Amino acid sequence: MSAAEPRQAAPRPLTAGGPLSSSPAGSPAKGDTVLACRGLRRDFGGFTAVRDVDLDIAHAEVHALIGPNGAGKTTVFNLLTKFLQPTSGQITLLGEDITRTPPAKVARLGLVRSFQISATFPHLTVLENVRVALQRQNGLAVQFWRSLDSLKRLDGRAMELIEAVGLAEARDRPAASLSYGRKRVLEIATTLALEPKVLLLDEPMAGMGHEDVEVIAAIIRDVARRHAVLMVEHNLKVVADLCDRVTVLQRGEILAAGDYRTVSSDERVRTAYMGTDHA
Repeated sequence: MSAAEPRQAAPRPLTAGGPLSSSPAGSPAKGDTVLACRGLRRDFGGFTAVRDVDLDIAHAEVHALIGPNGAGKTTVFNLLTKFLQPTSGQITLLGEDITRTPPAKVARLGLVRSFQISATFPHLTVLENVRVALQRQNGLAVQFWRSLDSLKRLDGRAMELIEAVGLAEARDRPAASLSYGRKRVLEIATTLALEPKVLLLDEPMAGMGHEDVEVIAAIIRDVARRHAVLMVEHNLKVVADLCDRVTVLQRGEILAAGDYRTVSSDERVRTAYMGTDHA
């Protein structure tokens, strides 16, 4: 964070029924599987990038997907969000088979990959960025004839999201003027505006300083009270502190799965990825 930029306000603590989401009757309970895959496989010519991967992503939990470079983490993300089609296997979201569902429809069903779908518009303000995401969610994205004044009815919800991630004092600043870490925070706000059921976060802490890592981790922890979160992350301290469950990939296959204590004590994992310093 630059010296000229004011310190980011702490995210507002969230409570049941808080500003990031509602919990309507019939919604999943904590620990219920909301996203699952069985026997997921992807071949590229003669090379198998992902082989027989089974995952269960639970509501109100943070699940980390870790492994060395080339382990297949990004390919799994692309398969789950349907930017790649699996060679074989099945993917379900809230019990519905989405294995062959197009990516745009998957996103509308509530499976959202942050930091790609939620890219910010640099010349729009923080408030305007979140409002654009809300326009999409409320079916207003293509109604170009609407006046800006008519869209101000979205400002209340936009400000709830902005305050919840600690960006209230930056609401009128263009996104381009934010530090790298605060842009990531804004991207989380715009993703949450889409009312996802499951958030897939691809290396959300990459390139951040210690202070920004703590802010993002606190936001993810709060988000996970009402959403399922699957994240690829290389910062093992973050994984240890934040994640309920960890799946370790190596050469496209699952090497180990469980809580952090379980996987970090597995000698195969220590050898393949973590190293003894992380035990």
